[in-house]
Amino acid sequence: MSFQQGLSGLNASSKALDTIGNNIANSGTVGFKDSTTVFADVFAASLSGAGAAPIGLGAKVATVAQQFTQGNISVTNNPLDLAINGSGFYELTNANGDILYSRNGQFQLDKSGYIVNAQGLRLMGYGADANGTITPPTTSLRLFDPASSSDAPPQATGTSVSATGIQANVNLDSREALPANAFDPTDTSPATDTYNKSTAVTIYDSLGNSHIYNLYFVKTATTNQWQVYATVSNPAGASVGVTALGLVDTLTFGADGTLPASYTPPTVTVSDTALGYAGGVNPLSFPLNFSGSTQYGASFTINSLVQDGFASGKLAGFNIGSDGVILGRYTNGQSKNLGQVVLASFRNPQGLQPLGNNVWMSTSMSGPVMEGTPGSSGQYGPIQSAALEDSNVDLTKELVDMITQQRAYQANAQTIKTQDSILQTLVNLR
Repeated sequence: MSFQQGLSGLNASSKALDTIGNNIANSGTVGFKDSTTVFADVFAASLSGAGAAPIGLGAKVATVAQQFTQGNISVTNNPLDLAINGSGFYELTNANGDILYSRNGQFQLDKSGYIVNAQGLRLMGYGADANGTITPPTTSLRLFDPASSSDAPPQATGTSVSATGIQANVNLDSREALPANAFDPTDTSPATDTYNKSTAVTIYDSLGNSHIYNLYFVKTATTNQWQVYATVSNPAGASVGVTALGLVDTLTFGADGTLPASYTPPTVTVSDTALGYAGGVNPLSFPLNFSGSTQYGASFTINSLVQDGFASGKLAGFNIGSDGVILGRYTNGQSKNLGQVVLASFRNPQGLQPLGNNVWMSTSMSGPVMEGTPGSSGQYGPIQSAALEDSNVDLTKELVDMITQQRAYQANAQTIKTQDSILQTLVNLR
C-alpha cells in the first residue's frame, strides 16, 4: 500500500496552481507570456519487466512551457513605446555586453542618449552614419550625444553627397523690354532700370552661417537671351555687407521657350572674402542649375528655388516606422535616419531561459539566434510605435484552470485519506 500516487498528484496540482497564480499576477505586465504546466506519468519499472498492466507511481511536472502567442496591442502617447505585431524579440544588452531578449517595448532615453528599458538595458539595432545610411552590424541604438554641441553639423551649399548646389526653375516673361541702363544691383530706381527681375535664396557656408544669394535676370538684345547676375548679402558681423559676384550664367532659350538639351549648369564660386569671413570659412563652389526653366509670354514665376546647404541643428523629435527605422527631425529643418531596430527569432522560443524582468536568454534548446528587420518576413513582425503589447494571459481561462486544479488537489488528498483509512483497518485486525 502506497501514498506515492496521491502525494505526487498533490505536488503536481500545487505546481500547476503556482503557474496559474503567476499568470494571473502578471496579467497586467507588458509583453508577458503565460505559462502552462505540462505533466508526465511515472512508472515503477520498465515496460519489459512490469507485466501486462503495470501500476504507475503517480505524476510529475515535465516542464513549465511558456506560450508565445500574440497579446493585444494598446495605444500610448510615448513614441518610444514599441509593440511587435507578430513574431520576434527585441535584442537588449547589459553593462557586461550580454545579449538578452524581450517582448516588452517600454523604452525611454537615458542621459547619454541611448534607448533603454526600465532596467537600463540598451536596445540593439543597426546604426546610421553621418549621412543617415543604415548599416550592420548591430550596436546599441543612440539618438544623440550630449557631449556634442550639435546633433546635426552644418552643411555648406554644394557639399551634399549629390552636390546639387542651387536648383532654380523659373519662367522669364518673353514680353519684357530691355533694361534702360547697364546692370547695377544697387540702382532700384524705376526710371533707370538695370535689370528685369530678381529673386533670392539662402545659402550656407562651412560654419553654417546663412548668406542671401541674390539673382538678377537681365534681358539682352540677343533674341531669347537672358543674363544672370548675382550678389551675396552677408550676416551681421561679417567684414563685408554685400558683395557683387558679377555675371554667373547666360540663358539662351529656343523658339519653343525652353532651354536646349545642351544646356550645362555653370559652377559658381564665392570666396571666403566675398562671404565676409576671410580665412574663417571655406570658399563656396556649387552648381547653379536652371534646367527646366522657360521663357514664355507669361508673368515672371518662380516654380522652384532650392539649395542643399543648412545650418547646424539639435534633435527636435523622431519617428519610428513599422520597419524599425528611426527618423530624426532637427531644429534646422533637416531629417535623417538615426538607426533601425533589429528583431531576433528562434526556431524553438520555448527553449529560451526566462530571467525575470521580462527578458529571456538564449540556450542550446532555443537554437541559434536569427536577426532581421521588422516586417521583412514572417519571422519578424512589423513594429508599431506609441503602442505596447499587453500580456497574453486570458483571465477567464486561468480562473477555470484554477478550479480544475483545485478539484484535482482535493481528489488526490482524498486518495491519501482513503489509503490511510484502509491501512488503519488492517492495523486494527485481531
